[in-house]
Amino acid sequence: MSKYIAVQRLEHSPTLNTVLMVEEVLKNMQESVISIAELKRHLPKQINHNTLKTILIYLEQSNKIAVTMKGITWIFNPDPRLKKAIDMGLEL
Repeated sequence: MSKYIAVQRLEHSPTLNTVLMVEEVLKNMQESVISIAELKRHLPKQINHNTLKTILIYLEQSNKIAVTMKGITWIFNPDPRLKKAIDMGLEL
């Protein structure tokens, strides 16, 4: 809950169009892992760094990306067959 409050108070709140633009670039990237600097170069228009960080926090919390020491990777898969396989899987 505290992260949500912190995001609301940020000076650079992203618009829906900006979030969708970042999402689209990450989803369609050729590389499996991309750095923030590379992501900025692939975006069709410039984005404030703090706004981009806010978007990346949102995408990570919604399980669409994974952020690691090596960079950012798109992990979201809406395929219903995957969800069914996970639901039917054996928990270890």
